[in-house]
Amino acid sequence: MIDNFALLVSHGLMLLAIWALLRRPDLDHEPGPLDRDMRGRLRAAKPEEEDRPVA
Repeated sequence: MIDNFALLVSHGLMLLAIWALLRRPDLDHEPGPLDRDMRGRLRAAKPEEEDRPVA
């Protein structure tokens, strides 16, 4: 009986953790150049790296 209870509790906690992680809003969002940071300011767009020959 204790073995079944321990399995139920451990698996229940794992399901709860997975459910909480899947509900995160930033899980499937990649910030774009016009997105705002946590303070509400626009993020600076990263300049594209140019292919320059090394001298």
